[in-house]
Amino acid sequence: MRWQRGLWLFLAPSFGLMTLVLLWPLGYAAYLSAFDYHLGSPGVRFVGLANYTQLLGEARFWQSLWTTLLIAFGSVAVEFALGFALALALYKLTFSVRAFMILLFLPHIITPVVATLFLKWILTSNWGLIDATLLTFNINPPDWLGNPMWAKICVVLADAWIFTPFVMLVLYAALQTLDQAQIEAAKIDGAGGWRILRHIVLPSMVPVIVFTVSVRLMDVFRFFDTIYVLTGGGPGTATETITMYTYQLGFQLLQVGKASALGIITLVIVAAIIATFSSILHRGYGRSG
Repeated sequence: MRWQRGLWLFLAPSFGLMTLVLLWPLGYAAYLSAFDYHLGSPGVRFVGLANYTQLLGEARFWQSLWTTLLIAFGSVAVEFALGFALALALYKLTFSVRAFMILLFLPHIITPVVATLFLKWILTSNWGLIDATLLTFNINPPDWLGNPMWAKICVVLADAWIFTPFVMLVLYAALQTLDQAQIEAAKIDGAGGWRILRHIVLPSMVPVIVFTVSVRLMDVFRFFDTIYVLTGGGPGTATETITMYTYQLGFQLLQVGKASALGIITLVIVAAIIATFSSILHRGYGRSG
């Protein structure tokens, strides 16, 4: 027990660093959220929960939250479907697996801002690569980034293109841990590919699947750089996520107190998502065990 207590000393540097870069800013943001604080304004007025009630009563907050949920779940659904299909393809592949994996992983290696700039050039109206190609065949393309519906779709596809390789890699690693004896026994019993996938592969991968989906949901909920470069939250507020709204409150309108309150609300929402998927993860372990 004395030796185990001594191990806590090794945690002290990490805990001190987390306190400095995580807990202190979080506590300071919670403190600022209780004040009517405008950056550059000499007066700071305590308002308690007024910032929270004001935000929860705004239509723009609920619209940005709905947009965030729509983009987040849409992106993760596309990423998981494509990532799982690619992981299965690599798992079945018997030659040049590493070469194909490197090629498929390239979009994730590129910095998201650079990848988004490339996609914006492709999707630009009239003279972009897609529009120029379609106009060559006398096909009138839609306004990809100027139409609210198409702008959302483009944001979802952009995020999926960048992060599907990550999902693919995690799921492919999980496929390597499957019990081959169980699969061979199922084949001997006459089970086809679909039954093996449904009754053996998927149940065995439930913990990894839930972990991957929950991580991507948390990441997409903080979606900023791709939307900022691709659409800037537009047209209008069609692609304005809750992170974009926080940025505008804090860095454009300089309403630091209100932006801090929105950050705390976002933290609570993300924590609720994490808790939900954590419970699913534990149930998945129970089922797989």
